[in-house]
This record gives sequence, C-alpha cells and structure tokens, in this order.
Amino acid sequence: MSKPKLLIVEDDPGLCAQYRWAFPACRVLIAGDRRQAEALLRKEQPAVALLDLGLPPDPEGAGEGFATLAALRAACPALPVVVATGQGQRENALRAISLGAYDFCVKPVDLALLRIVIDRALRLRALEEENLRLAAAPKASPIQGILTADAGMLKVCRTVERLGSVSIPVLLLGESGTGKEALARALHEMGPRAGKPFVAINCAAIPEALLESELFGHEKGAFTGALRQVAGKVEMAHGGTLFLDEIGEMPTPLQAKLLRFLQDQVIERIGGRTPIRVDVRVVSATNQPLEEQVETGRFRGDLLYRLNSVTVRIPPLRARGGDALLLARWFLARHAQAFGRRLRGFDPAATEAIAAHPWPGNVRELENRVRRAALMADGPLVTAADLELAALPGATSAEAGFDLRAARTRAEREAILRALAHSGSSLSAAARLLGISRPTLYGLLNAHGIAVPRATPTPLDQEAV
Repeated sequence: MSKPKLLIVEDDPGLCAQYRWAFPACRVLIAGDRRQAEALLRKEQPAVALLDLGLPPDPEGAGEGFATLAALRAACPALPVVVATGQGQRENALRAISLGAYDFCVKPVDLALLRIVIDRALRLRALEEENLRLAAAPKASPIQGILTADAGMLKVCRTVERLGSVSIPVLLLGESGTGKEALARALHEMGPRAGKPFVAINCAAIPEALLESELFGHEKGAFTGALRQVAGKVEMAHGGTLFLDEIGEMPTPLQAKLLRFLQDQVIERIGGRTPIRVDVRVVSATNQPLEEQVETGRFRGDLLYRLNSVTVRIPPLRARGGDALLLARWFLARHAQAFGRRLRGFDPAATEAIAAHPWPGNVRELENRVRRAALMADGPLVTAADLELAALPGATSAEAGFDLRAARTRAEREAILRALAHSGSSLSAAARLLGISRPTLYGLLNAHGIAVPRATPTPLDQEAV
C-alpha cells in the first residue's frame, strides 16, 4: 500500500527537515504559506495536516494560521488538522479546536507525542473513508441492479421476485426514471425464461407508421421499401420476454392487433397470411394514467385488463426515504473510479441539497447529475454547485448536518412527500394521514415549495400471493 500523505504547513526550514525525518511512514508534503497549502491540498489530497499557526506574513501572530485553518477546513471538512502553537498560547490552541482542528501540540514539539497524535488522526481518517465505502456499497436487495433501503421499494422488489417464476402479464407503473426497465429485466432473469431473449421496445420512441412493422414484422413487398422479409420484436422474443415500454403511447388502431396477439398468442406479419404462433411473456410499463385514458377512449379497456394481471407501482425517488443519498454515494464511487478521480464524497451542503431536491427525473436524473459532478468537481468533496443544485440556507459548513431546525424541516418535508405518494397525490387523504387539515397541508406545500400534485386514480394493484 502507498504511504499516507502528511501535509506540513511550516515556514521554518529546520523544523521541516526534522518533520521529514520524524515521519518515515508518511509521504511528507511541505508548504510554506497558505497559498502553497491550498495548492497541495487540491493536488495531493493528503490524509492529515500539521499546521503551524505562526505563518508569514504574520509569523509572530496567529491570524494567518487561523485563516489557513479555515481555508483547509472549507476545502476539505474531513481533513484532520493538527495545529502547532507556541508556549503560553493555550487560548490559540482552544480557539483552533473550536474552529475544527483535530488536536494541537505545543512548541518545542515533542516528536514522540506528535507521532502518536498524527497516527491517531491517520487511523480516524482511515475509519471515515471505510465508512464512506460501506455507505456507498449496494444494500441488500432481491434484485441485481436495484439499490434501496426503503421499505416500499424493498416490497416492490420482493413482489417482482415472486412474479419472476410465473408467466402472467405484469404492468409496471411509475414515473420516468424510476427503474421500470430494470425491474422488467429482473422479471425475465429471475424466472424460467432467463436463457431466452429479452426484447424491449419503446412505443413512444417509434413513429406510428413504423411501430406496427417493428412489433409484428413484414413480408417482402408488403409496402414501398420492404425489400426483404423482417421478423418483428414479438417474433424475436419467442420463448422469452417482450417489454413494451411507454405502452400508454401506443396508437389506438395498433392496440387492437396487440390485443388479438395477447388473446391467441398468434401474429401475422404485415403483408403476410400465415399465422405464426409465438410464446412470449409480456411485461409493459407506463407513466401514464391508463384508467383515465380508458375513460376518454385513448386506451382500450379490454387491452388494459389483459396487460395488468398484476400491477406493480414503483415509488418515485422522492418517496424513498434516504435512497437519494444512498444512490448518490454509490453513483459517485462508480463514476469517480471510471473517470480516475479521487473524490471522497459530498460536502454537507451537497448532502442537504440531495435530501431536499424533489428529483422529478428520479434515479435517472440523480445519476446524470452525479456523473457530471464526478467529472467536473474541483476539490475532493462534491459541492451542491457541482450537482447544479441550490444549497439550502445553513448548509454551508461542516456543522450544518447538526442543525436541529434544518433537521425538522427535512423530516416535515419527507413526511409530506411520503403521505402524498401513499395517498396517490390525494390532498384530502394525505392530510388525514398527516393528522392535519387540508388548508394546513396547502400552507405546508407552499412553505416547502412542493407543487400541488394532480391526484391519480385509485390503484388497481393485485397482491401477489
């Protein structure tokens, strides 16, 4: 293993030489002033710093030393900083501790004692980094690729695990970016069709004129440009699983042909007359309110009942408790490794911003923001600005995570979002769950900047037994 890096901020050449000799187990980095210390911190990312409070241009005072301590703490709040003070300067030592220094030593330095202090600081840093690695590690989930510690999402995973062994149609309902395709793949891979094809088609991404050909294929000469026989996605999925993403966008005329296939498991290519029997499990997904579309005639009711033998509703990221931070840490570890960046995590302001952001784009939005931050971050800690998120008031220092008022605000916001998610965005039902009146809920929505949601229909979920 490489030697841990020890940053020495000291302008006395004799002491610097002594420190180099005293710490053979460390890679010693020397900085003579604040500017050099900040540059080395950004470049080398040391594990521990030893800071002399008497630095130029004020070697007889402690003002420049305290300014350097503040700069190091702001750039890397997790960096343990040991300060060196002169005899009779106990008040400076206490002030340094109050400003976030890890420990202090008195000059002339007792090297044996200093080695013990630095060794303890190194051990503390190693434990903190190990905690970060453990926090970024995937949590137990029945489904590969799904990271969650949320009870609601774990229930979804267990439901998918049960449904994997049967071939009944499943409808996945959830907002864009919640992981519908990952769950569809899990339904395929956890069942007897795992060795067969998994074929996905996005009904919203293909022009209406081409979608029928994509699904059912065509014969040579069936239309202008049909120069050869082509098998459709349904036929390609024979023996396996067909995933129909954004099924709510399927044109009404094509819904009738899909319904006939679901009823008979038989298709005909465009321009063909020979029935083709296909054994396919159909998993569909949408973020559209299909029940409302049935009422308005945009979606066939008989097709909906064929597709939703079991409906699985996927909670949005904002309703998944602390999953946003859990996923953000995991994404950061993965993308930092991919980009060759040595990033240690998120600063307190970024942590607060991640917890408070509503994540309208769900997990997809979170990963995109973290990927960009992993590439663009200047320091060892990712900031709210790196994530292009607004920092919350009071979340700019290392002590922000202990602010009781902010913690209460976060808990209140999370409870409101959970109640809205549980009640299908019905304000009356959410108010009852929270034990408050509807006008009070309106006031809280305004106070927290939560848009007044549009109620969704009553769930048609069927429990998997």
